[in-house]
Order: sequence, then C-alpha cells, then structure tokens
Amino acid sequence: MAETGGTPGGDIIGPLLLQRERLSARLRELPAEPGCYLMRDASDRILYIGKSKSLRARVRSYFRSSHDISPRIALMVRQVCEIEFIVTDSEAEALALESNLIKNHQPHFNVLLKDDKKYPYLCITWSEAYPRIFITRRRRLRSPLDRFYGPYVDVGLLRRTLAVVKRVFPLRQRPQPLYRDRTCLNFDIGRCPGVCQEKIGSDDYHHILRKVAMVFQGRNDELLDLLRQQMDRYAERLDFEAAARVRDQLQGLDLLTADQKMSLGDSSVSRDVIALAADDRVAAVQIFQMRAGKLVGRLGYTADAAIATPAEVLQRVVEEHYSQVEPVEIPPELVLQHALPAQELISEWLAERRGRKVRLAVPQRRQKADLIELVERNAGFELARAQRGAEQQLLATEDLAQLLELPVPPRRIEGYDISHIQGSDAVASQVVFIDGLPAKQHYRKYRIRSSSIRAGHSDDFMAMAEIMRRRFRRWSQAKGEGADLAALRRAGASALHTDGLSDWPDVVMIDGGKGQLSAVMEALRELDLHEDLTVCSLAKQREEVFLPGASQPLDTEPDQLGVVLLRRLRDEAHRFAVNFHRQQRGERMKRSRLSDIAGLGPKRVKDLLAHFRSIDAIQLASPDQIAAVPGIGPAMARQVWEHFHPPMEEPDAAGDGENAPLELAG
Repeated sequence: MAETGGTPGGDIIGPLLLQRERLSARLRELPAEPGCYLMRDASDRILYIGKSKSLRARVRSYFRSSHDISPRIALMVRQVCEIEFIVTDSEAEALALESNLIKNHQPHFNVLLKDDKKYPYLCITWSEAYPRIFITRRRRLRSPLDRFYGPYVDVGLLRRTLAVVKRVFPLRQRPQPLYRDRTCLNFDIGRCPGVCQEKIGSDDYHHILRKVAMVFQGRNDELLDLLRQQMDRYAERLDFEAAARVRDQLQGLDLLTADQKMSLGDSSVSRDVIALAADDRVAAVQIFQMRAGKLVGRLGYTADAAIATPAEVLQRVVEEHYSQVEPVEIPPELVLQHALPAQELISEWLAERRGRKVRLAVPQRRQKADLIELVERNAGFELARAQRGAEQQLLATEDLAQLLELPVPPRRIEGYDISHIQGSDAVASQVVFIDGLPAKQHYRKYRIRSSSIRAGHSDDFMAMAEIMRRRFRRWSQAKGEGADLAALRRAGASALHTDGLSDWPDVVMIDGGKGQLSAVMEALRELDLHEDLTVCSLAKQREEVFLPGASQPLDTEPDQLGVVLLRRLRDEAHRFAVNFHRQQRGERMKRSRLSDIAGLGPKRVKDLLAHFRSIDAIQLASPDQIAAVPGIGPAMARQVWEHFHPPMEEPDAAGDGENAPLELAG
C-alpha cells in the first residue's frame, strides 16, 4: 500500500538550491517513513528516482554538503526544482516500486552503467508488429515493451551468436525491404519468413522471437527441451517436413552452445556469480551466467566507486541488473563476492520477482570460492584495461599542454569543422572532448546563416568566423558587462554552479590552416576574447599544428600523443559535420522534388515518404498505389503520378522550323 505526497510539477519555478526557504519547506514535508522519492527539473522531467527506509533523512543528505556526494549526483542536485515522494508500507515494497518506476521513466541520473560505448547490448523491439533484433551500444528505450539483453563483454562472441541464430531461425535479415512488392532471395532459401510482404502473421513471428530470446537469456537447455518436444509432436502427426526443420534448429543450437559454453565442472544448479575489482575511482563488475554447470554468458558493468564500498556497488548492480531482466532469467542462486548491505531484503525482492526462492551466497572456501576468484580475476583484467585507457588519455592531455604551453592539462577541448558542396547546404560542427574522451552530450550543430555563402559560392573563412561569433557571444557579453572571466571559469568547473556560463573551453581547435585560423582570431578580436582563449588549427595535408600569429607550424612528431589527440578531435568534428550536411542535403532534395506538386503540403509529403520510404519508390508507383496512402485521394494521387510522368508534347500542326510539317509542292 503506497500513498503519494509532494507538489506536482506544474508549480516549478527554479532550482531549490537557489531558494533556501522553499528547499527547507520541501524537506520538512518529507516523512521519516519508507518510500520512494522523485527529483524533477525545471521542465518537469524526472532526473532521479531513489528509495529509502527514511525519506526525510535520505533526501536531506543530498543538500547538506557537496563533498559527500559524487560529481554526477552533485550535478543532478543543482538541477532539482521539485521533490515528490511516495510512501510505502515497507522497505521491500519501496525497492519493488523503485524498480518499476526506474524501468518506466528511465531517469538519466539513475543509470549505473557508464555510456562509454564499450559494452554492446542485443535489442529486440517487441513493441513492433515484426520485431527487429540488432546489436547496439546505446541503451535507450523507444517503448517500454522493447528489451535490451546484456551488456556483453565479448562483442565478437555476440556477433557470432547472432549470426548463428539468424541461420537457425527464420528471421528478418534486412532493416529495410529490398523490393517494394516482392520478397528477396532470403525468403526463397528459408532464411526469412517474408516479413516485408507479411507472408507470416505478427503473432507467429513473435513466437519465433520468443525462442530466439531464450538463447540470450541463458536458457539454452530449456529451449533445446522445448524444440525436442515440438519435433516429437510433429513426428507423431507424420508432419516430417516440419519435424526436419526443428531437427535442423536443434543441430544449429548444438553447434552454437558447443562453441559458446565452457564447462566448470559444477553441479546442475543454475547460478550467477558476481564479483568486482575496483580502484579509487571506478569499479569493474563481472557477472558470470552459469547454467547446468556451464558458463553461457559473461556480462560487464562499470560503476562509480569514489563514494561507495564494494558491497554497496555490488548491491546497486544486483538491483539494476535484475530489475531489467525477465523473471525467468533470474537464477535460483546468486554467488556474491561480498555480503550485500541489505542482503535479506534483496533476496526477498528477487524471490518475489522470480516467483520462487532465490538464495544469495557469499562462499568462503571450496568450489564456489574458486568461482568467485575466477570472476574477480576477470574483473581485474577489465579494470586494468580501463586504467590503461585513462592513463593514455592523461598522457595525451599532458603532452598537448606542453605543446601549447598551457599551465595545466586541458580538460575541455572543442573542435570545429565546416561541411558543404560548393557552398550549398553549408553547416558547421562543434565537438567536445573532456579528459581526452568524446562528450557527445555537448556536441552542437550549426547551419551557416550568412547570405554570402550559397550554392556556387563558398567561403570557409567567413563560415568559421560566423560560428565563433555565435559560439562565444554570451561570453563576450558577460565580459563587456564587467564580469571576471577567470571567476566564471572556476565557477563553471564546480558541479554546483547554476548559471548558464559553464562551457568555457581550455583549447579550441580549428580544422584548417593559417587562413581559417586568421579568420577565427579576427572574429574573436571583435568579441574581445582573442587574449582569453587558447586557439590552434590542424592542417589536413601534413597534420601541422599552427598557433595564431606564427608563420611556421609547431615542431611536432606525427605519432606524438598530443597531436594524435588533436587528430582524433579533428576527425570527429569532420565526421559530425559531414553527417549533418548529408542530412540537410537529403531533406532539401526531398522537399524540392515533392514541394513542386501543387496542393501537396508538408504533412502529405511526410506521409508519402513514410509509406514509400524514397522518392524513387513514389516515382515507380501507380496512381492506385499512391492513392492507398492515408490522406492521399485519387485526384491527388493522379496529380503526383503526372508530376513524375509528364505527357509527351505533340508538335504544333502549324509550327515553324524543325517541328513544322513538310509541305508538298505542286
């Protein structure tokens, strides 16, 4: 039984940190009872969902001292504008409620996994009539029905497993149909059930996918038993063709599991073994999935270890991992490296989710202790790899600081590039590296606004100068109003800084040579920031680094770590700009070819493209096929068809010149 409290998000007026009286009032409203709390921002979005056996004590701890919380949570706290709470009867009920709320809302600051594009997931889009199955490194739910399996440590094994699964089971092989009105070769050879032409019903296709999902849930033995029973039923009905298909699936799965499993010589009990290795900053957690004494999967997590004990990290991993899996994926036993702070509570919660008892064990000797040692050793290798990567980034930033004569290694580095085709669809990109790694949440796209840059007339110098004016206009205004830029930069580095100026770069890199660099510095002089910013450029041909006012490039080596970091930044800025340019050009081409049709507004254009997926498909379609699109009637369909199939012009009967009929003399 739960009851809700707190003020709805409609009255949100600003961060609570800046309104002490309002913050004190909110904290006084919180009861000293178990329940869940929801932190909301100025846009009424849920930032964080937590649970506690005492709501008042837990929520107050966020606002006492920034030294006791991690930078990630401190960043969240400065955005909190409203606090809501839900009181429950027990801490166990609060745990289950928190799991459901996080699964439904997916708050940004609840994500334990680091989004470093390291570990891949397998996604099945159950929300679609014909679900897709694919590998991704971005865990973002499009629908609550979609499922992510993983994260998998070995991407090579994951790809091989998916390839075998697609050979064993008839699945859609292409993200988009190859033909508009017929199936492709995959259907003829039995690899695809004809999803593009709906040769198979949605329910039947979901049934196939449920079998596939069992492979990635570690339920291979259960799937094999299910298929054997199905094969026997087909044989009893004398449907030998269907029995042969199931036999082939069994043989394919035998090959898959033989390649995938490593026997550990244990009993027939299914269990997950969880252990970690940690330093002062990060913890690498490994989950070994053992089914019937064999290792069938290895999953990996990384977590913030700065303010949490190893046992607390393990508990958070258990909570997040098993709240995201299906109940059938929860094994009857979890073998843990450390006892969890709330081990009895977690055991009850897992048993409630699974529907049967779940045992949590912390072994001290014999075989299970050896399992823990094996998993911990694997976690240690993952941690060492993460440490080597962090050390490499640190050396690169230190080398760049020495190269550019900076007093300290740069933390935020920005790179800029321009993309266009002879001036048409000109765009610019801003990419950001923080501590030597891409920070994609800070990337920005710019459309070039200058009327002088158009199709047939390009000017990269003018475009780059325009972007610099737009990027640093706010900083220039602040300086003009008498603000101390050094103080603003120091405040921006704090997690509790709340005004808008918090994006000062330590280094700005321009993709280009001395010409682009000169244009940028002229724009910065207009903003009176030319002496405050550290700017350099990286020329493409010889990978030379130029500084403002220098006629010669810096003396560098191609494999120098600082130069390699600038090249990575330049390549990322180029990739981001080119992709945005292609997107803008494609949209313009779509608009230009369809917008010429009288009476065809933006909505109908969107409906046509959503139905046919390309202009070429619309051009090949008949009037009846075009009229089948919702919102397009027969008259409009005829008009669209005639636009792509103009009638042949007849020569004038009384024309002149070459088209005039010959007259017979007589």
